[in-house]
Amino acid sequence: MNLQVNSADLLPADLSMGTVMLKVGDLPKLSAYYQGALGLEVAAEADGGLFLGRGNVPVVHLAPAGGLQVAARGEAGLFHTAILFETQADLAATVALAAQYDPTAFVGSADHLVSEAFYFTDPEGNGIELYWDRPRENWDWDQDVNGRTVRMASLALPPQDYFRKHLSQAALDGVSEAGTGVGHVHLQVGDTATAAAFYVDTLGFERTADFHGQALFVSAGGYHHHMAMNVWNSRGAGPRRDTLGLGEVLISVPDQDAVGALAERLAFAGVASHHTGAELRFEDPWRNRLRVAAA
Repeated sequence: MNLQVNSADLLPADLSMGTVMLKVGDLPKLSAYYQGALGLEVAAEADGGLFLGRGNVPVVHLAPAGGLQVAARGEAGLFHTAILFETQADLAATVALAAQYDPTAFVGSADHLVSEAFYFTDPEGNGIELYWDRPRENWDWDQDVNGRTVRMASLALPPQDYFRKHLSQAALDGVSEAGTGVGHVHLQVGDTATAAAFYVDTLGFERTADFHGQALFVSAGGYHHHMAMNVWNSRGAGPRRDTLGLGEVLISVPDQDAVGALAERLAFAGVASHHTGAELRFEDPWRNRLRVAAA
C-alpha cells in the first residue's frame, strides 16, 4: 500500500540543500582538491576545519577526523554530493578544471533528461556530481501508483562534445566566480522501502522516482530530486560505523515554523532528535546525520 503524507505534512516547497559536511583524514589534501579541481575557495574556518564554496555560499565543510578509517564500499553513507551550476558554460569550465587537475578522478557523465551531469571521486573516495538543470518547463512527468514521477534517463554525454559546445575562455577565466550550490545529496542505504518510510512518510519529501527497489528519488516543491538513496553498492547495509566520509547533510527551510512542524512529525514517529528552536538534528535509519535549519 502506498502511504502518501498529507499536504500539510510535506516539507516546504522552497526547501533547499545546504552545506555537506565531510569527515576527512587528510585535510590539506582534500582542501587542495576541492580548491584546485573544483575552483572552490575558503569561505570560513571553524574548529580546525574549512568551509569551501563560492562567494558567500559554502558547499562543503571539511572537518578533520584523522583517527577514523575510510568506509567500506558496501557501507551506508554518501554516494555523492551534487553541485549545481547556473549555466552550461560554468559547468563545462569546472569539469575541464577538474579533469585537468586529476584525470583519474573522473568516473562518468550522463544526460539525465532533466539535467546534464559529470561525476568525480575525491581523494578519499567521496563522490561528487557536477551538473546543470534543464529548465523545469522541459521536464516530463508521468503518473503512476506512487503519484507523479519525473522522467529521467542516463544517456550518453561525451565530455569532449560538451566542451566543444559550451566551453569558453571567459568561463575558464571566471571559473572561481561562477554561482554554485548544493543541488542534491545522494546516499547509499540498505533498502529503499525503509528509505521511503523515513524520507517520504516521516520527513515529508515527495517521491519523484522509484527505480524498482534500486534507487529512490525525493524532493520538495516539484524539483526532480533534493535527495536520493540507492542500494547499488550497499543493499542490506545496516547502521553506519563512525568513519571518514559523510558527516552531516544540511537542509534549509524558510522559517522556524517549518523546523517545529518537522520536530513534531519526528516525535510522533518515535525518531529521536535534538531541537534548538532554529534547527533540528537527527539521524536516518542508517545513522546518516541530518540537520534541518531555518534559513
